[in-house]
Amino acid sequence: MSGTDRQPTAQSGEVARLLSYIALLAVSVGLFIEARAIPTSRFEVLGAGAFPMLVHGCLSLLLIGSIAGSLRKLPGDAYGRFVSDVLLWVRTRRLVIVLFVCLGVYVLSMPVLGYPVATFFFLLVLQVTLAPKTRLAFGIALALALIFSFGLNWLFAEVFNVFLPRGG
Repeated sequence: MSGTDRQPTAQSGEVARLLSYIALLAVSVGLFIEARAIPTSRFEVLGAGAFPMLVHGCLSLLLIGSIAGSLRKLPGDAYGRFVSDVLLWVRTRRLVIVLFVCLGVYVLSMPVLGYPVATFFFLLVLQVTLAPKTRLAFGIALALALIFSFGLNWLFAEVFNVFLPRGG
């Protein structure tokens, strides 16, 4: 079996579960601390934060027990395999990750660059990344990026009188 055909192990799943328990415990402890800061009124003996503190305290105890159970199940070498499984997962899904990174950059750059410029670069980068690496594919990608960025901006501004973000 080659490195790309390998499936994640059950132990890697247990390590991932352990990490999720730790993350949930951190959130629960943070919310417990925040609940302590809820002001009390003169009409309540326990205060408004009593119920959230009870819930997050119980949840924290359950998560500590789950963490202990996960730690008992795992052999020492499971952590190294987990890292290799995560790297394999990232490598097999690299195009999806590139798409989400490009989408994040696009959304963040829209207020700065404006709709036409941000959309042009977003579409061009994605199409060049995903399309075959030929001159014809690049020409089509360039034409589509121009049409769907500057062309749509013109259509909305001139025909519909709707102005897309200009940038600043």
